Amino acid sequence: MNDAPVLLILGILFFLGLAADLLGRHTPVPRVTLLILCGLAVGPAGFDLLPPELIRDWFPPLTTLALSLVGFLLGHKLSLNELRAHGTVVLGITVGETTGALLLVAAALLLLGVHPVVALLLAGVATATAPAATFDVVRESGIKGEFPDTLLAVVALDDAWALLLFSLTLAAAASVNGDGTVAVSLVNGLEEIGGSLLLGILLGIPMAYLTGRVQPGEPTLAEAMGFVLLCGGIATWLDLSPILATMVMGGVVASLASHHERPFHAIEGIEWPFLVLFFILAGASAHPEALMSVGGVTVVYMIVRCIGSYAGARAGARWAGADEATRKWMGLCLFPQAGVALGMALMASQRFPEFEDYLLPVILASTIIYELFSPMVTRKALKMASSTA
Repeated sequence: MNDAPVLLILGILFFLGLAADLLGRHTPVPRVTLLILCGLAVGPAGFDLLPPELIRDWFPPLTTLALSLVGFLLGHKLSLNELRAHGTVVLGITVGETTGALLLVAAALLLLGVHPVVALLLAGVATATAPAATFDVVRESGIKGEFPDTLLAVVALDDAWALLLFSLTLAAAASVNGDGTVAVSLVNGLEEIGGSLLLGILLGIPMAYLTGRVQPGEPTLAEAMGFVLLCGGIATWLDLSPILATMVMGGVVASLASHHERPFHAIEGIEWPFLVLFFILAGASAHPEALMSVGGVTVVYMIVRCIGSYAGARAGARWAGADEATRKWMGLCLFPQAGVALGMALMASQRFPEFEDYLLPVILASTIIYELFSPMVTRKALKMASSTA
């Protein structure tokens, strides 16, 4: 594939992003959903207009880049000041929604007769949300205030807690499978979490020192992009979590830098084109056979995960003393699921290859459906919460 077709295709994809943005402003459908639909239309599940090598070679690095950018921006909501203001509520909702999803999915699938290893692995994946989709819906809505701030903090903290719970389910699945590597599964998961936290701190401290000493404008953009790409790249190289590492880095910068707003504003100004490509290629990467495999297990997984997330979030919010709007609407904003869940499913498939043909179709199919419909639920819940706050 020479340069001309690549540039032509990228130009068309960016115009699709522009059309989705404009349409999303005047319809109830968020632009995330519209971009996923565009990807489905131009990918193998639709008219198959994109070269397979474009999807194969570009989607993995774009996923890492998009999640790294979103992770850094979410870190702004995890500064020490933000955690002091909303920490108890954020922690209560995060623990409640992830634990609720895990327990309910595991119980439902076991009652359905699914293999215990598969049930545990899918329950672990159920704890993850979609930070990129949620972040974009919040930003697109233009709604400001305590509810969207709390939501973004929950989505940010969710990934760290979800990785911990997923590590525990990997260990439990190894025990049930009888392969004698329970400790290895648990240690690997804890190493990923601890390594991501450490990397974010180690890069966040020098970034916080430089922020404010670099002139605003293009130098600030170069600084911000350099650190985000460096952090995401090192995390990928070391098999850590790019979104968790960059999120911690953003939290350190927001907590320590006197001019911490500058790098966040710089990233906010340029991340949308990368998200356009990410969401379109996410839709285009959907395999028709995976979408056709939406059977009983997938439907049960999706419905029960939503029920568990909502009930757990409501219980956690009540325990933390959150206001009525947060208790009523927060759980409805946590249904999206995308890149992090796919990463978990791939990790589980590599760890238990004998169940790969069962795990990946369920998560791929549910991810596409979640991304198509749950952003609309999130947008509606945001508007209802803001009107009743």
